Parts: sequence; C-alpha cells; structure tokens
Amino acid sequence: MFTLGCDRAHLYGHPERELTADEQSRYEEALRLRSKGIPAQYITGHQEFWGIDLIVSPAVLIPRPETEHVIEAVLKLVASSDGRTGETPVPPKTESSVGRRASPPAHPRCIIDVGTGSGCIALALAKELPEAEIHATDISPEALEIAEANAARHQMTSRVQFHDTDLLKGLPQRYFDFVVSNPPYVGESEEDTVQLDVRKFEPRGAVFAGPTGLEVIERLIPQAREVLKPDGWLVMEISGTIAERVRGLLSNWDEVQIKNDLQGIPRVVSARV
Repeated sequence: MFTLGCDRAHLYGHPERELTADEQSRYEEALRLRSKGIPAQYITGHQEFWGIDLIVSPAVLIPRPETEHVIEAVLKLVASSDGRTGETPVPPKTESSVGRRASPPAHPRCIIDVGTGSGCIALALAKELPEAEIHATDISPEALEIAEANAARHQMTSRVQFHDTDLLKGLPQRYFDFVVSNPPYVGESEEDTVQLDVRKFEPRGAVFAGPTGLEVIERLIPQAREVLKPDGWLVMEISGTIAERVRGLLSNWDEVQIKNDLQGIPRVVSARV
C-alpha cells in the first residue's frame, strides 16, 4: 500500500498488477529499512490515532492505541462535568496573538496537552470537543513542527495553540480545566525491557524520564496544580511499574483514579485539584 500509494481495497482488488522497476526499488528499500529495525511508521511517515492520519518522524514518539485511553478518560470527565470551572479567563499570549485583542473562548473548557509530540492527543480532543480551547506544549522544536503540520493537514490550525516550552513553564496560573499528558515515564533501569526498535529509534527523551521513570511526572504534577482552575483535572498516561508511586505523588489531590488498559495494565491516572 505504501509503495503503490493505494488503499487496502485497491491492493487486493488488483492482484494482477506487477511492480514497475521504480516501485520494486522503493519496496525493497522499505524492506531493507524495516529489516534494520526501523519502525514501519517512520518508513511510511504515517500513523493512525483516534481515526486521524498523522505524519510521524523520528522526532516524535509513534502514537499508540493505549494512549487513546487518555482521550476516553478526558471525554468521560467532560461529559460528567457539572460546570464548576469558574469564569472564562483571558487566553494566554502567544506570538501570533500579540498586538491584537484576544477574543474569549466559545466554551469554558480549556485544555492543554503537555509534551504533545505528533499532536495526537491535542488533535483528537480538538476533533471531539469542537468548542473547547486547546493548547499544546513541547520542548522540541522538531516535534512542534510535526504537530503543527498535522494540525494544518486536518484544518485544525486555528483550533490548537502550540507553545515551545518545557512542560507548563510560562503558562498562566488558574487558567486550564484540564492538563493532559503522555509524559516520558520509563525508567532507565527498565531499558532492557523496552522493545529494541523503541529504545533504538524513537526519541529517547520522549520515552525515558530518568533513573526511576518519575522524574518528569514529579515536575509536571506541581506545575499542573498551578495552572489548573479549581476543580480542574490532571489526566496522564502512566505504566504499571510506577502506578502506585504516582498515586503517592497525588496524595493531596482529590478523586485520584487509575484505570487499566485492555491488557489489564494500569495506564491512565486522573486527579482533581
């Protein structure tokens, strides 16, 4: 499908087609790269997430089905919200907004995706919550380029504001209803248990947090508390290895819940300020 630039139906509907010399060369090159362990998504440059076709490159983590549980958790909390989120705030200033009057968001829910990578979480939430104000941060300019390209491909440039910053640095206090993140949460001591193609080809800073796996989360939790409005929610992807330690870090938060993925592994933690 990648070589021919066709969909699955076309591929199976034309079994008689023979590859041209150029197509054969392209196919063999793709196989050569895959045989070296390079993820197929980096070879094709695409990965689907929440029904959205996303551009990916070695600058970003490849979106995974498990992360869709984060989207599900946020949507469930939004659906059950009783609106106790305070007054609509003034949007944070960005380079694009300097010098012009900022209009208030059309909906009181303001959401920020921390460490957006490909933009998969931010774009999925923008798709499902068309009236929400969505922001996304990343410390990697290369990752932000991919995220912004994905937003443009899906006509969501005006829906998501991207910020080049470390976690929530420089974002206004008491502004957001939701802080959402798939942060690095693998400890360096666990490196041998991580798939070879992940630890060899995906961005290390998006996978490994430090020696224990908690280093980024330990910084993110207090920052999230500062930027969330009263009754705001923090929703993060985690792993079973750190689940109970994350619960401990959230001991002064309310309604802390850890939910499993389809394999029964603790995957998403949510907590209310």
